[in-house]
Amino acid sequence: MDNEFPHIPYKFKEITVEQSIIRSTQFYQQMNRRRSIRFFSDRDVPFEIIENVIKTAGTAPSGAHKQPWTFVVVSSQEIKSKIRQAAEKEERISYEGRMSDEWLRDLAPLGTDWRKPFLEIAPYLIIVFRQQYGLKDGVKHKHYYVNESAGIAVGMLISAIHNAGLVTLTHTPSPMKFLRNILERPENEVPFVLLPVGYPADDATVPDLDRKSIDEIMIKF
Repeated sequence: MDNEFPHIPYKFKEITVEQSIIRSTQFYQQMNRRRSIRFFSDRDVPFEIIENVIKTAGTAPSGAHKQPWTFVVVSSQEIKSKIRQAAEKEERISYEGRMSDEWLRDLAPLGTDWRKPFLEIAPYLIIVFRQQYGLKDGVKHKHYYVNESAGIAVGMLISAIHNAGLVTLTHTPSPMKFLRNILERPENEVPFVLLPVGYPADDATVPDLDRKSIDEIMIKF
């Protein structure tokens, strides 16, 4: 069949069923050790690792292959401080007025509050922006399934960060418009999620929580 947009052969490297079971089990066990970390070390991380995890996130599928995402990496202490100040301002308003009593009760086991020191301590912040539409030379181009595409990319980014032996946290201060202002991003980009990235502090702790069992999250027909 003639096609204006030619395809190329897909080079699939097949493995045995036994290898597939082993790999899927090992990957699950590795990812099950992943935790959201709020206590970071300021220990340096080679930038090559950050580039690699973002390249991995960039392999995510997206609506019409528009790849509607921008990953902004911040290592500047000055900019991290500005982000922390702006985030804590919004978070304090949320904790002291915007959040419902139910929301605050649900957050209690996590031990969180409006203070976000990790925004200055972690060596890198990765701020993911979703591109509501394409913008090139002042011309708008439609994007499709933007939230879904950006969400998948963030999931792959988190997995890549864990796979690289680093830790992270999904931070979503609301509203997040201040991130676009501080980072001078264009009008088509909307802050989606902020991830501090680095090594855990030596005395880092995590809440004693359980994940749902397979029976609670899967239905088979």
